[in-house]
Amino acid sequence: MADKKGANGKQRRLRSREWFDAPGDPTMAALYLERYLNFGLTLAELHGNRPIIGIAQTGSDLSPCNRHHLQLAERVRDGIRDAGGIPIEFPVHPIQETGKRPTAALDRNLAYLSLVESLYGYFFDGVVLTTGCDKTTPAMIMGACTVNIPAIVLSGGPMLDGHFAGGLAGSGTIVWYARQELAAGRIDLKQFLEMVASSAPSVGHCNTMGTALSMNSMAEALGLSLTGCAAIPGPYRERGQMAYETGKRIVDMVWEDLKPSDILTHKAFENAIVAASALGASTNCPPHVNAIARHIGVKLDNADWDRIGYDIPLLVNCMPAGKYLGEAFHRAGGVPTVMAELLKKKKGRGDALTVTGKTMAENLAKAKPADGDVIKTYDKPMLGQAGFAVLSGNLFDSAIMKTSVISPEFRKKYLERKSDPDAFEGTAIVFEGPEDYHHRINDPKLPIDENSILFIRNVGPVGYPGAAEVVNMLPPDRLVKGGVLLLPCVGDGRQSGTSASPSILNASPEAAVGGGLALLKTGDKVRVDIGKRRADILIPEKELAERKAAWKPHVKESQTPWQELQRKFVGQLASGACLDFAVNYQRIVETKGAPRHSH
Repeated sequence: MADKKGANGKQRRLRSREWFDAPGDPTMAALYLERYLNFGLTLAELHGNRPIIGIAQTGSDLSPCNRHHLQLAERVRDGIRDAGGIPIEFPVHPIQETGKRPTAALDRNLAYLSLVESLYGYFFDGVVLTTGCDKTTPAMIMGACTVNIPAIVLSGGPMLDGHFAGGLAGSGTIVWYARQELAAGRIDLKQFLEMVASSAPSVGHCNTMGTALSMNSMAEALGLSLTGCAAIPGPYRERGQMAYETGKRIVDMVWEDLKPSDILTHKAFENAIVAASALGASTNCPPHVNAIARHIGVKLDNADWDRIGYDIPLLVNCMPAGKYLGEAFHRAGGVPTVMAELLKKKKGRGDALTVTGKTMAENLAKAKPADGDVIKTYDKPMLGQAGFAVLSGNLFDSAIMKTSVISPEFRKKYLERKSDPDAFEGTAIVFEGPEDYHHRINDPKLPIDENSILFIRNVGPVGYPGAAEVVNMLPPDRLVKGGVLLLPCVGDGRQSGTSASPSILNASPEAAVGGGLALLKTGDKVRVDIGKRRADILIPEKELAERKAAWKPHVKESQTPWQELQRKFVGQLASGACLDFAVNYQRIVETKGAPRHSH
């Protein structure tokens, strides 16, 4: 069969032909072909000029948030077949936020590596990336960026809305609320478990604007998903319809040679940043999106999140920054409505190219208008400034604070002092990880009061390892019973995107590699000035230098080979917590050519 012409009118020889035609070496072609016939594929299919499309399968029993991708893949296959392609489904390393210890973040880079090897070492012309639970989205996109073959993201969608005692029960968010109720003695353990379980009523990922929905929204804002894909709930019929359309579209993307590098320009990342602010998105978005940028070769850092996104208003009224959940967000118009509202005010880049082959602005021409309740208008937002504040000082070079979840109570207590607005000072209480926190938080000898700032360290990419979601620490039970539900929290780890705690987190460099948090002692006075974007230990420079000179690494022993390997090569959260050597491998199909033959 003759090579087909792409959308640009040029002849395209499919990458898969290097395997199944193997020019000049029919023996190798036969070797590659024969075993793929043993489950029913035909020579006519594999020896023809039909795009071979991978379906990167993240669903499994280990990954319940993504498990329905096992069924959605059937509709993806239908779309690929109807468009003239051949679907080949394959597994990727499982990642489940709520199941993996010590943290699912440890496996993001492992899943990335495995996807790179699958996409490069096998015969794929294009790939559908199935995503859902938090780390699956960045891992899949990072892998596709490195190999740089045509790729499209199919989200699994959020669960249906959860309900408890007549109100909405949001994934994760209800955990933090129930934890307060348990600490205050208003519920028992059985009631605690019932409350938490109520938030998971169906297939799908978190139904709050946690990391899962945030990162799948990022995929759409970046232009890597079909319009409207991110927020369709997992059980809705439209999710299966989106799977079918995604399968069809990837085949045309192969003929058009539309690759991640064509889409993921700086314009796309600007769209992601403004969308994250308007969504009230997870604090995990900056490290994941920064990691994607590094793997595609676009310069992006935390300062860009503050510069581009800080002044963007909060438009989406979803937990944890609001009151609704994923179903309402989808029905109100989802990401397209939010992006259209932003572009009307010239926030973001309408000329950014997307997987549709059209620009973001063209895709949004028929987006629903904002309803004013679930999705606010730009002129009447929930909050005027909702982006991430990026802080630095002698505690760290870079850390982020999610301003969209600063409650009126927190703001009044800490940030509205007439003599010192947008700043607060307090006494540090330092924990050496979550075990130390849980062991000592209710110790009556620990001098914690409402003027304390809780710190947790050695929980970053190297120290934990993997960077744990442990920064949003609950005050001691005695304070909770007295009505003090939040204290300022700071750490070199992460926190769940479902948490409404306005913590300062993702501190880089982390304590385990000698960052400023390593030098902090319980009892030190600390000043946080959000207006000036500073966070500092208030001790003399001489004493700080003496502490630094006396510091010794405090890292727990690795428990597995992968933990040791990750610790050796992983970077800091501010730069995406990538494997630093891996970002040197970019667009490898173009730069490295075809892999060597296997025989």
